[in-house]
Amino acid sequence: MQIPSNEIIPLIGWVSAIFLIAPLFLIVYVSVYNSRKKKHQEETERMRHAFRTELMQTQMEVQEQTLKTIGNDLHDNINQLLGLMTITLSAVDLSDKDKAAEKIAAAEALARRSIREIRALSRLMHGEELVGKGLPHAIAFELDWLEKSGRYQIHRTGNLTGMPKHPETELFVFRIFQETLHNIIRHANATSVTVEQSWQDQTLTLRLIDDGAGFDVEAALAQPSGMGLQNIRKRAAMIGGAAVIRSVPGKGSSVTITVPRLNPNHAT
Repeated sequence: MQIPSNEIIPLIGWVSAIFLIAPLFLIVYVSVYNSRKKKHQEETERMRHAFRTELMQTQMEVQEQTLKTIGNDLHDNINQLLGLMTITLSAVDLSDKDKAAEKIAAAEALARRSIREIRALSRLMHGEELVGKGLPHAIAFELDWLEKSGRYQIHRTGNLTGMPKHPETELFVFRIFQETLHNIIRHANATSVTVEQSWQDQTLTLRLIDDGAGFDVEAALAQPSGMGLQNIRKRAAMIGGAAVIRSVPGKGSSVTITVPRLNPNHAT
């Protein structure tokens, strides 16, 4: 079948246009793709940098909090033990052998207790080493110290049996735990703290509940300092998790931290 001559020129025009537009479209597509790829790489690198910066800050804050804990324990506990030991020894009357032996034995017991406390503090001095032994160990150590103060009843439920090790993520979670615990100490006026832990369906859940004064969550978040609540949320988000904060004035508060899959590379 012969194409009429009056249709050949338009046909040639359409074919030429297609051959011109196709490479142009391909060039535009490749250009857009490369631009998006570059933007994605820049965003990924920005997130990696933010994650590394936040990780370093978290490590420094854990160390700082560890030193504060040591300072408090030296002042409130070991200093008191050594003071009692000094008073006991100064009251020894060598002329009364029975009472002298009793007081010396009491002083010896105080000295041994001081040594145990100092050994515990020496372990606590290495905040990262504490977390390096596992998140459950670090949480237990912190709660033991708090319970030893005698100011709070500590209740623990659940466990993290079977949870895989992810040191960077565990450091973040431990810092959030510390931040929440110290908010309770500073602001809650509580007498009881409950810590619930679970590792189920590849998800870590850590909940801290206190029976303190409570507060208005929205009002607290609106304040510049926000009691560190924004920081708690931000850090949970950086490791792919979430922190849900609930409180009612006069009825205590709770902070629930959930981290699915314990993915420390959420930002990387």
